Amino acid sequence: MKRFLRENGLSLTLLILTILTLVGNLLTGWYTFNEELKDYNRPALDFGSYLTSGHCIESVFENWESEFLQMGLYVLFTVFLYQKGSSESKSLDKEEAVDRRPNPKRPGAPWPVRKGGLLLALYKNSLSLAYFLLFLASFLLHAVGGVKEHNTEQMLKGKTDRLTLGEFMASSDFWFQSLQNWQSEFLSVLSIVVLTIFLRQKGSPESKPVDAPNDETGE
Repeated sequence: MKRFLRENGLSLTLLILTILTLVGNLLTGWYTFNEELKDYNRPALDFGSYLTSGHCIESVFENWESEFLQMGLYVLFTVFLYQKGSSESKSLDKEEAVDRRPNPKRPGAPWPVRKGGLLLALYKNSLSLAYFLLFLASFLLHAVGGVKEHNTEQMLKGKTDRLTLGEFMASSDFWFQSLQNWQSEFLSVLSIVVLTIFLRQKGSPESKPVDAPNDETGE
């Protein structure tokens, strides 16, 4: 067990933080939504019913979509774009291990590498493809939750007009929700790309060695 925890400490810690903050998000969202229902003299929802509400679905997935989008684009951009001096960039003047031709005879090579063909072609791009599929699913769930929440608000206010999914996705409200999250994610990626040129964190693979020159690019 001790070895397992040491070998998987980073993912386990991040998983625990994700679960704790997600539960916190759901509980506070539930409380907030029920306060809103109280203002309209409507009965409160139980927690199970809240989980299927537009308020809940929208609040979760409008944030997830921006995370998956920025990671997918970042993975792709780092294939062919460079930043002199950043630990997040590949070297400017030498080929790195990530660019080498896959060797099916390498010990421990994943099954798609040994199989070759279409499987290998997909596997070579599987990281970015996974992120973009997660982005697409989150994007659509954000839209589904968003139109449900919009129509619920209209009902609470006594208004009869409702939006379809397509109409909501074409609205400024939907794109405002998306873009306010996207811009913050791109800013956070920009910050680590630029700050790792000049700043260091001893022991972190996200940083260059403490004594590395500022113009040294890559790890």
